[in-house]
Amino acid sequence: MSFDFNIPLSVQDLVKSGGINQYVVQDVSSVRQLGAQISGFRAALRSKGPLCILEHFDTPYSVLYHFQSAEAPLKEETLELLVQAVSRLSSALPAQLDDASLDSAQRRDLLNAVKMSCFLLSKLAESFENDAFKPGIVTATSKGSKKVKSKGTAGFGWESEREGVLQALIQLLQLDIRRLWNMSLVEEEFTSCVTCCCYKLLENPAINQVKSKGTRDGVIHLLGVLVKKYNHLLGASVKIIQLLQHFEHLAPVCVQAVSLWVSEYGVRSIVGEVMREIGQKSPEELSREGSGVRAYAAFLTELAACIPAAMLPSISVLLDHLDGESYTMRMAVLEVMGEMVSQVLSGEELEESGRDARDQFLDTLQEHLHDTNSFVRSRMLQTFTRIVNKKALPLARFRDVLTLTVGRLVDKSLNVCKNAIQLLAAFMANNPFTWKLSSADLKAPLQKEVDKLKEMKDKAKEQAPVAVIEAWELWEAMEPELLQTVQSVLQKGREEREGEEEREEETALAAAEKIAHLLRNNKYRQAVSLTLACMKAFPEDDLFVVSGDEEEEDEEDKPTEEALMAVMALIFKGSQSSESGGVETGAPRTPSPSSEPGDPSAAAELLSKQEMLVQYLRDTHDFAVKIEEAIAVISTMLYWKTTSVVQEAIDFFVTVSEFGVSQALVGVRRMLPLVWSKDAGVKEAVVEAYRRLYLNPAGDSQRAKAQSLVQNLSMLMVDASLGTIECLEEIIFDFFQKKELPPAVLQLLWERFTGKLSSSSLERRAAVLLLGMAARAEREIVFSNLDTLVSVGLGEKVQEDFQLARDTCITIGKIADSGKPKPGKSSKPFRLPQDHQLFTCLTDAITTGRLLSQDLYWLSFSEHAVSLLYRLSESPDRTCAHILRRCSALILEELSKEGEASSQSDNSLEEKDLSQSQPSVSGSVPSYLLSHLLSLVGCVGFHQVEHLERSVSAELRRRRVEKEEQEEERGGRGKAGAATRRKSKAGDDTLDEEMGLVGASAEDTEAELIRRICETELLSGEQMLSSFVPLILQVCNNPGKYSDPQLTTTACLALSKYMMISSEFCDSHLRLLFTMLEKSALPSVRSNTIIALGDLTIRFPNLIEPWTPHLYARLRDDAPSVRKTAVIVMTHLILKDMVKVKGQVSEMAVLLMDSEQEIMALAFNFFNELAAKDNAIYNLLPDIISRLSDPENGVEEEPFHTIMKQLFSYITKDKQTESLVEKLCQRFRTARTERQWRDLAYCLSLLSFAERGLRKMQENFECFGDKLGEEAVYQSFITTMGKIRRGAKPEIKALVDEFEHKLTACHTRGMENLEPGESQPAPISTPASKPDKRGARGVRSQALSTQNRNDDSDFVTPRPHRTRKPAPRRQRAAITFSSDEEDEESAGELEVESETPKVQTPIQRSSRRTRTKQ
Repeated sequence: MSFDFNIPLSVQDLVKSGGINQYVVQDVSSVRQLGAQISGFRAALRSKGPLCILEHFDTPYSVLYHFQSAEAPLKEETLELLVQAVSRLSSALPAQLDDASLDSAQRRDLLNAVKMSCFLLSKLAESFENDAFKPGIVTATSKGSKKVKSKGTAGFGWESEREGVLQALIQLLQLDIRRLWNMSLVEEEFTSCVTCCCYKLLENPAINQVKSKGTRDGVIHLLGVLVKKYNHLLGASVKIIQLLQHFEHLAPVCVQAVSLWVSEYGVRSIVGEVMREIGQKSPEELSREGSGVRAYAAFLTELAACIPAAMLPSISVLLDHLDGESYTMRMAVLEVMGEMVSQVLSGEELEESGRDARDQFLDTLQEHLHDTNSFVRSRMLQTFTRIVNKKALPLARFRDVLTLTVGRLVDKSLNVCKNAIQLLAAFMANNPFTWKLSSADLKAPLQKEVDKLKEMKDKAKEQAPVAVIEAWELWEAMEPELLQTVQSVLQKGREEREGEEEREEETALAAAEKIAHLLRNNKYRQAVSLTLACMKAFPEDDLFVVSGDEEEEDEEDKPTEEALMAVMALIFKGSQSSESGGVETGAPRTPSPSSEPGDPSAAAELLSKQEMLVQYLRDTHDFAVKIEEAIAVISTMLYWKTTSVVQEAIDFFVTVSEFGVSQALVGVRRMLPLVWSKDAGVKEAVVEAYRRLYLNPAGDSQRAKAQSLVQNLSMLMVDASLGTIECLEEIIFDFFQKKELPPAVLQLLWERFTGKLSSSSLERRAAVLLLGMAARAEREIVFSNLDTLVSVGLGEKVQEDFQLARDTCITIGKIADSGKPKPGKSSKPFRLPQDHQLFTCLTDAITTGRLLSQDLYWLSFSEHAVSLLYRLSESPDRTCAHILRRCSALILEELSKEGEASSQSDNSLEEKDLSQSQPSVSGSVPSYLLSHLLSLVGCVGFHQVEHLERSVSAELRRRRVEKEEQEEERGGRGKAGAATRRKSKAGDDTLDEEMGLVGASAEDTEAELIRRICETELLSGEQMLSSFVPLILQVCNNPGKYSDPQLTTTACLALSKYMMISSEFCDSHLRLLFTMLEKSALPSVRSNTIIALGDLTIRFPNLIEPWTPHLYARLRDDAPSVRKTAVIVMTHLILKDMVKVKGQVSEMAVLLMDSEQEIMALAFNFFNELAAKDNAIYNLLPDIISRLSDPENGVEEEPFHTIMKQLFSYITKDKQTESLVEKLCQRFRTARTERQWRDLAYCLSLLSFAERGLRKMQENFECFGDKLGEEAVYQSFITTMGKIRRGAKPEIKALVDEFEHKLTACHTRGMENLEPGESQPAPISTPASKPDKRGARGVRSQALSTQNRNDDSDFVTPRPHRTRKPAPRRQRAAITFSSDEEDEESAGELEVESETPKVQTPIQRSSRRTRTKQ
């Protein structure tokens, strides 16, 4: 067969006539004939082998030609036969290729067989692939259609056959079949035929799936053979770019292919080709290729992770993309650099060129930590995290990168902040310094080593030789001048020999040392004279004898110049056989030096080591300082709303705690309140953090681990607040509930508490509190050891540590908490017997002589003791009454001892009557003793009310339910008559049940009973609590006389607790409480008073509501502690809807610029929470703007701008924006000053409105047109127009331009010069009566002024909001501070002043407020 088979461009080309000796298909069989011909082809393959394809090519070609209409079994059989033919051809070819007798005809047949087999198999595989999956060029086939088509060919099994096809082609092409072509040049058409099949298979979207791994690997290996042996390198690089451009899912496959070709096939040049193709992409192309750019970036990033060394030589071709607009490509190139640094350019063995490249890459990465795009910044932080984790970041870069990372903590992007935290955690985990990083601990060692280094340097300057200057070098330097001196001395003759007689008694060695010393100090003349004298005095000494010609002397027996120079050279440099020494180490190698100098190289080495140590400590200290700076920033992130950031912050604090950073405990404590978070992920992160920190302690035994665990928990509770302890209790409860704490921990806690194990008072208190936390999970932990708790914590030594006694009461109280009756069950409440040892110990602890001492913690102990009595005692009121009587008796005893003495000091008080049952005794007592009594009285009164409303009310309800159940049981066994009566009432009972009235009347009766007891009985003259009312009022009414801070504070708190009992008592003493709130000079009194008023607002809201302005006034208090307390209380009341929010909320807005950071944070939190309520900020904004821009009572212009920026950030709805535009424009009419114009214009510029807002502004142009002459007003409107123009449609831009032209015309020419077509603003006419009303707005909206504070008449009780007839106010005497009144002022004047108030605060205020004209 003499023909040549040329591979056609398309399948149909083979049926056309070709050139000379070119194979053409003669007969394309019909579909009906294919079955028989396939059978013939099979038989020929069996008999003749793979070369039968030369004769039967038309048969499989016909199947390929009729592929769409042929039956599936025929196509499958044809594919199977072709795979067999190629496999058998691969087996037969090696022997034939090595046959030397192979002629050209046989070679042509083999070549034609190879071409035909590969052509048919490749094209048939392509057809099968097209039939199974038909993805478009640009868009991939959807998952639904893909599954349908796959299902259609599932019976054929093409997915399982692909691997066999690829393996057959690989087996054939791996042979050296290039020898079949002339000059071994394989035609391009043959290579393209096979590669087209491979690339078609890669276009399948399912190629990335696990089930396609065999196909994917086969394609990659087949292409690798073609690239290596068949000159497909350039074609493959171009095709990879095309595939990435159109098929984004192929990026991982292309990475796998290229890395395999480089590693297994050694084709490294393809990496450069592909990178060059990507590098040549212009920014315009990349902007058009959305998915293509992502695919390029993914390819480069993943390829760098696999073979960074192969990419390093070609990295320069990608650098242009760093300046491009595509941030995706920028990230990819930077990540490639990061992988090169972490995998290739790391380690100390780098060459100079490698170090330079690494430094350039790191410089670039650091620069892009400030990239304009947040995604790039975030990715750079991730890149540095990988570099640090692989320990590839040079130590010299630590400080710079750490500083940049700390700066990224305040980035606007949450992802950047989160990745910055991760990088800081990586720095901590991989730091090369030390496992314990604390700047405080490192400061002392650093200073010590710095001082040592300084000392070594000073010592080296004094003693260390100059190694580079030898004695002979110095001799050569001085020799010319010395020679001139010798000549001069010799010429003068005998004059220089006067010292001979004096030196005869000296030794030769001493004289030589003296000469050397003179030479070193440049005293040449004295050295020469001494040398001459010594040469005469010691003529036979070796030091002064010169052999040879140098010994010759003249007729006068005078030494020659050469002899003198030789002797001095010998003395200065030493003998030729001795070692030469340095000049500054003593004598320059005299024959017997006085001291042997140290080794200079050893000293230099020690100095170098010390410098390295100092540098290491300095780097460690700087690193610790930077980490502590980061802790301060990250601690604020714990309360962000983004869960992922919060979780990263929590993990960071766990990491830094493990490395012993001193400031880490701040973050560990700060995360505790997050245990109450509604986000389950955050709560679980906090619990897991404490589990990592405290449940995996170090220790060899269980007890050692328990000791470490208890110690860590105890340290956490040192100086912890009550809120911190409550949060920690929740975590400890979770640990005990899940049995994660071993029994050894409880045993150790009991040993610490009881004193069996030596421990400090702090550790004992922490132990008893931890036991109480454990009791929440298991009540028996405390209940079974109650006697131990009482005897140790409340026994005889209670007076030594009232803090321990207080914490013991807290722990015992967990019994009551655990024993509370569950809802729906009529079980009796848990109470201890009245004669229990606990109550005896508590009574004795409170009423012992310790009451007479000034113990700082007695007050807190007494409060918890009283609370414990009311929770566990059967008759707490009797016990507390007994305690009060005993305390009163103690004070009376003190009074009787001091009865005859006059007033002791300013802190003494005159006591007339402590109770009605006690005889009157005059005298004085210490103020602290009275404050203890008042504190105890207030606690008893408050807990008595709580006891009635909770415990007694619950017990009444329980007994009622129990009685009803018993009646029902007895009624079931009663007479038939009773059953009949119940039947007659069944209809009414059913109706009551349906209406929910069953038991309602009984509950109302019980509640009314409790209320009546509180209102009429607790403070009546017959009750003990009422006996102390005069004493409380006496102290509160006379702060000038009773000036002790503790006494005043406790009296104020006692009064407020008494006011919680009865609404009538509260109403009658509200004016006194508000007077103390305003007039008290003590910040502690004002803070406690506003807290008490917050509680009273919740209990008696109608009584407190008229006094609300005075609560707002405390937001401008001079004391930061009072402002902080006020903002917390007002936040709680406003958010709980207990106080009506009106324009006075502007006082809260002022706190957004408070000097205290904590108060600012609280104000920000308030407005964030208030913004969550619908339209709350929107409704308040106009009034807030009016108050803050008021010229008399507002704020400065710059703080006003800052406050408004924050408040307007909450306006996000379009309707709110449009309404505010109209309202603000209307306010221009009533604005009185230029400052108010500027403020209104600035507020308008803060709004983000579009077309409708612009039209609203145009409609209200007359309101502000005449104000545009003010430059700041005009600029604000221009800024607003610029914001609208940005991103607006062309028609909107036209409206903006027209309106801006109108604004400019008003600004430049004025409203009076407008053209007739332009609108004129209507004149603003204000009635004469209106200025009075507007002028009256400031007094009631402002905080209390100095004038008001100097006059007590403002505190007139507002008209109460109640139905009963009030007592005449005119008859009530004004309550005044004795310290603020003048002695000569008469009581009549006070009464008149109180009867004629300047400001009458109404019960209900309208939105329109008036102000008295001053």
